[in-house]
Amino acid sequence: MKTRMILAALGTALALGGAVQPAAAQTRVTFKAAKAGTSYYQMAVQIAETVKQASGGAVSITVEESQGSVQNVKEAAGRGANYLFTSPPALVAKAVAGEKPFAPKDAVFDKIRALFPIPSLTMHYVVRGDAGVTDFAGLAGKRFVIGKGSFGAREAEKNFKDFGLEGKVEVIDIELSGAGAAMKNGQVDGFTTAGSWPAPNVVEVAATTPVRLLSMSDDQVALSGRTRLVIPAGTYPGVDQDVVTTSLPVITYALSDMDDDTAYQLTRSYWAGRESMAKSSPWWNSVTPALLENVNVKLHPGALRYYDEAGIAVPASLR
Repeated sequence: MKTRMILAALGTALALGGAVQPAAAQTRVTFKAAKAGTSYYQMAVQIAETVKQASGGAVSITVEESQGSVQNVKEAAGRGANYLFTSPPALVAKAVAGEKPFAPKDAVFDKIRALFPIPSLTMHYVVRGDAGVTDFAGLAGKRFVIGKGSFGAREAEKNFKDFGLEGKVEVIDIELSGAGAAMKNGQVDGFTTAGSWPAPNVVEVAATTPVRLLSMSDDQVALSGRTRLVIPAGTYPGVDQDVVTTSLPVITYALSDMDDDTAYQLTRSYWAGRESMAKSSPWWNSVTPALLENVNVKLHPGALRYYDEAGIAVPASLR
């Protein structure tokens, strides 16, 4: 109910503010996001389209492919005022501190400012409904796919170690793209994937094969060191209970060099279009202003102006 009230307040604030008047000259922004073909690249394209429409064409975003968040953050040092990028907050904290992979520190990183959250990178542990697995301990002796070289694969390996499963799960060395078919055919008992929810590959498998999503205990969440997240019941076919898991928050950033009006337009237009984006891509339903609690640098003054106008409370540390 609280989330619905906050989002309703967003709409009211936008209505009271009236239509955004196009600037005399169009502002062009470059958005560094993710690899082409990924859900996060698709999100960036959706944001670009939404901002252009909601700003009346005053702001135009060009989406650039990226090899990952490290590249996104590093390029902030040389891309100028109208550079927009996504990253987990923990990575930005490393850049500000001058820690690897951002050592030696570039003073530009002190100018990184937050604008708005996007869907979090969420861990999914999916098992066949007939595998007899109801918790993580039940994965011992099971054939499981974690993928190769991705955040999800690294996180699964860490979770298995922290949960006392290291060496007990038979990890199958195939690409994650083949995990769904292998599970349907009974060749493996399950797989893990990290992505915004609802994750398309999980939806696809659950639509034809009875599945279960493993839920973490509070102790397991604490051991992971990640942010607790609940995937609501009914998100996936046949999964009728809330699933407790972990996530890696993702935030959209700019530098303090960005003009305040541009940052305001970007933030205002994003929230104005969030509901519309959710109609075509349900992962936007997971985004609420509460995700701002994960931000660990200041909000851009232009973004803060929007949140104050919309009546959205932000942590004092972000002002």
